[in-house]
Amino acid sequence: MIALIQRVSGASVTVDESVVGEIDSGLLVLLAVEQGDDEKKAARLCERVAGYRIFSDKNDKMNLNVQQAGGSLLVVSQFTLAADTQKGMRPSFSRGASPDEANRLYQYFIGQCRERGIATETGRFAADMKVALVNDGPVTFWLQV
Repeated sequence: MIALIQRVSGASVTVDESVVGEIDSGLLVLLAVEQGDDEKKAARLCERVAGYRIFSDKNDKMNLNVQQAGGSLLVVSQFTLAADTQKGMRPSFSRGASPDEANRLYQYFIGQCRERGIATETGRFAADMKVALVNDGPVTFWLQV
């Protein structure tokens, strides 16, 4: 399971010209589910995303997690993160989970974030989405479990 996290001062997801998810300060989480992923990996990835200390403290050091900084999450499914790009000029998506399994674990991940008390907005699974963001820093990290 992969999460590309970006510290943002604002982000939104639009589907068919309607905003379906939007946050102010927090993390945009682009989430990919791979074959073999399960609830244990989803819970661990949620723990890492929630606890990752990439927000500045009073001394301007990256020392606070998203909750400590008063931020929210915007979680967007993005199967292309699971692509194999080692060969050729076209990505292979053979490592990605099936759509049903990916959606199930995507929803489980979101539930885990909400259970931690983090305000969590979402995109729409398998939709053609337009994601807008203001990357704060820029700060971007790849987390994988």
